[in-house]
Amino acid sequence: MLPREEEEGFSFSDHSHRRFNPLAGSWVLCSPHRAKRPWLGQVEDAPGEQRPAHDPTCFLCPGNRRATGATNDRYTSTYVFPNDYAAVHAEQPDCSTDSLAVVAGENASSALFRVESARGQCSVVCFSPRHDLTLPELGLGEICQVIRTWQGIYAELSAKPSIAYIQIFENKGAAMGCSNPHPHGQVWALSVVPSEPAKEIESLKAYRQARISTNPSACMLCAYVSAEEDNAAAGEQSSRLVLQNKSFMALVPFWATWPFETMIVAKSHVASIADLCESQIADLAEIMQGLTCRYDNLFQCSFPYSMGLHQAPTATHPDAACCHLHMHFYPPLLRSATVRKFLVGFEMMAEPQRDLTAEQAASRLRAQSSTHYKL
Repeated sequence: MLPREEEEGFSFSDHSHRRFNPLAGSWVLCSPHRAKRPWLGQVEDAPGEQRPAHDPTCFLCPGNRRATGATNDRYTSTYVFPNDYAAVHAEQPDCSTDSLAVVAGENASSALFRVESARGQCSVVCFSPRHDLTLPELGLGEICQVIRTWQGIYAELSAKPSIAYIQIFENKGAAMGCSNPHPHGQVWALSVVPSEPAKEIESLKAYRQARISTNPSACMLCAYVSAEEDNAAAGEQSSRLVLQNKSFMALVPFWATWPFETMIVAKSHVASIADLCESQIADLAEIMQGLTCRYDNLFQCSFPYSMGLHQAPTATHPDAACCHLHMHFYPPLLRSATVRKFLVGFEMMAEPQRDLTAEQAASRLRAQSSTHYKL
């Protein structure tokens, strides 16, 4: 006699399964039935919503003094300054074999103990002079200016021979470790390509190489965009698309790990943010605003997330042509504004696991208004 699951047929919304992430080359376990379990775990404090337009104690507000004693300009748009507590520095001594011996021993095996110096520079990018706003509450013109600022930083850093990789990102909300609620992001530029983007680039290169005889410009993300457009056209039940316009789409990736993880992907093959024209900048701003508004509307709160751009490491990187501009959004909230997802236990020891399916998450985000709940 067949097991009950086989009698009724497999259901992606009820039965456990694994999904492959072709960008990272890894798997995620989906357990949709677990979303029905009661929650008696940690409940976060609901974030406070009332903030002044200018906070005299904020280290990022215009005209204020920062912790190091430097004073911010009285800026009226975006504002960029060197991170006062940078993770990497342009100048430092080399990490030599003698240095390694201090922590690993004189006869340390190079197969077991490897180290290399990491240099670079870090910047803070204030999105707005207004202390009381977040990205979804900015106007489209203001978001366009943020994108143009990113373009300028990327171009400037790409011209430096010492820089091999540029990471643009934002941590929004205390739940994601943001130490200051003023709307801002960061740019870290390193002398090496870090592990996560390096894995993506290798996957993109391998995809193209496997198809080079029939399609020398084959791109995994171009193919993925096309497949998701076809899937959305087939019906909403299986759609992972949240919103789209002429130049970009926002979707919940088939392989998403975080409950409401999304990805914004360029519809055409664009290697980096520096390659965007004015109409594409406007389209990207529209998608960023629409997606983050839906995030906030989902639980009627300022929705926390970590967001980052993945693109060509620099404009002159040898693998730039294989890269395809996209943005990852990793939000931790699961059931409400106060219940979050934790990556622990099995996720740390084996592989990532999620309860909500990508299709269920996309459906809930699609159902939200593109107008912010505060308006």
